[in-house]
Amino acid sequence: MLEILAFSATHQARLVRQRSISSVELVQAHLARIATVNPRIHAVIEVFAAPALAAADAADRAVAQGVPAGPLCGVPFSIKDSIELAGAVCTAGTLGRRAAPPATRDATLVARLRHAGAIPIARTNLPDLLFAFESDNLLFGATCNPYDATRTSGGSSGGEAALIASGGSPFGLGSDAAGSVRLPAAFCGIAAIKPTSGRLPRTGHFPPAGGWIQALWQIGPMARHVEDLCTVMPLLAGGDGQDTSVVDMPLHDPARVDLSRLRVAFHTDNGFAPADPEVSSVVRAAARALAPDVASLAEDRPACLAQAYALEMKLLGADGGDGVRQYLQDLGSNEVHPLLTGWLDKLEPFRTSVAGLAAYWAEWDAYRTAMAAFLGRYDVILSPVYTHPALPHGASILEGNFHGFSHTMAHNMSGWPAAVVRCGVSATGLPIGVQIAAAPWREDVALAVALRLEREFGGWQPE
Repeated sequence: MLEILAFSATHQARLVRQRSISSVELVQAHLARIATVNPRIHAVIEVFAAPALAAADAADRAVAQGVPAGPLCGVPFSIKDSIELAGAVCTAGTLGRRAAPPATRDATLVARLRHAGAIPIARTNLPDLLFAFESDNLLFGATCNPYDATRTSGGSSGGEAALIASGGSPFGLGSDAAGSVRLPAAFCGIAAIKPTSGRLPRTGHFPPAGGWIQALWQIGPMARHVEDLCTVMPLLAGGDGQDTSVVDMPLHDPARVDLSRLRVAFHTDNGFAPADPEVSSVVRAAARALAPDVASLAEDRPACLAQAYALEMKLLGADGGDGVRQYLQDLGSNEVHPLLTGWLDKLEPFRTSVAGLAAYWAEWDAYRTAMAAFLGRYDVILSPVYTHPALPHGASILEGNFHGFSHTMAHNMSGWPAAVVRCGVSATGLPIGVQIAAAPWREDVALAVALRLEREFGGWQPE
């Protein structure tokens, strides 16, 4: 059964449809795995054993009766505790939400996964109100990296990444405003994608979409295998009539991407935070592996990447963090985690006036224009996800470490899709991922390259 837990969700669903394994057996195996690993990694904050088993039994009966089955028939999945699930309390990891009423309906993307036959099995941990690159809060404590419990799993979707990497869930949903899907995926050695800004509806996320920073973030799928990202993205894409930011652009098939036509750039230094030698070596190895398959490969980067960190902090911190402080107060979160306090302190230097915000916005426009111009020469950018492998608990807020998150911030600022896949390992056994960014609406290109690199380097490996 442990072997089955290592399979992709796509393959697990195939086995259920073929009646090679029942959905009940599959869900029971994942529940047992959660019970085994969660005392060590602290990734799961709530398990839905009874409803998951009931849904699994219904799936098995439908398959036995020949009812057409969805592409994820009978397969469990997990959900970050900022995405609503009907009947469950979505705390967003903050004290003021501890006694919030249960959600009355599923988030749009949860509903779409259910419609495809998938079964919610657990909610996973995250930082206080999602504001940290570690998943630690005053309600549930810290999530540990599966490969080294003294290290963080990352944030803000760190509970998702740790659980998926440990085999407790085959795939799940996270959200990403500065790297919160990609960074935990890299720290825990799994695959993930932040889609193009405007690709997926965020209805049912807490905090909800809106305000001047809404273009910075997206919900994104996370999985051990890139195959599952390819399976899930078509199920998630498309407007829901409620999140008005969604653009119904065509979603292309990664299987139809011709790698031989791609022009690839790579870098290990964004001009602001150079990657350490171990991470740089992995990125360079990934670039070399692609070289025979693509039209061209060059070490190059957009010059504007050096501004990505300051620009993201300007847009998040134009009010010095006052909006977040007021939001916390309105929620009743009168005590917050030190990592969130540290985030808010970092926003203070970027406080500005209305005229200053207008200037920030002009800088953002110039950044996106410069990034778009780079696409005249390249189709793909390979880069570090972060400057180091997974950090020790509490170290993400240190100034030098914090600058490393500029590598993921770069593509929140551009709005481009960016995937992550494990391509190497540190001397201490920690996973090292590579980030693959592509042009807007070309998730297929990012995923096609991720598939190629996964085949070359093996992708996820058991802890």
